[in-house]
Amino acid sequence: MTQQNIPSRRFGRSKAFQVLYSISFIPAFTIENLKDSYNKLSYLKNDTPSKTSGFTWELIEGVWKNTCKLDKIISQFSQNWRIPRLGKIELTLLRLALFEIVYCPDIPHKVALNEALELTSCFGDVKAKKFINGVLDAAIKALKKGPIL
Repeated sequence: MTQQNIPSRRFGRSKAFQVLYSISFIPAFTIENLKDSYNKLSYLKNDTPSKTSGFTWELIEGVWKNTCKLDKIISQFSQNWRIPRLGKIELTLLRLALFEIVYCPDIPHKVALNEALELTSCFGDVKAKKFINGVLDAAIKALKKGPIL
């Protein structure tokens, strides 16, 4: 496989975001539902069917399996913002970035934060960038002092 055929991690994050965002409207109650959502995105974009392995799938499955824990972290660092009050886009971006920060030791925290801000520029509201940066930065600083879960 040539270098240009290998999807970048940024593309993988973008695809993971889209799948995770879609299940905020039509929830995936089982792993099979989640796989269907993943494959439907590929079908809609005329891509080849997605393999349920690799970086993108790890993000999707990891966020899906750890949503409650991730939401607790978001609540802890999103001063005065309850989860139901957050926009679905911002919530999805925060969950995705926090999954990388907490559960992916091979990804530097700064990279996860910067990638979240890039995705916010693509999918989120202009004002959301500051909020997302603040929540993620606070979580990263707390994590340096010890576990945040």
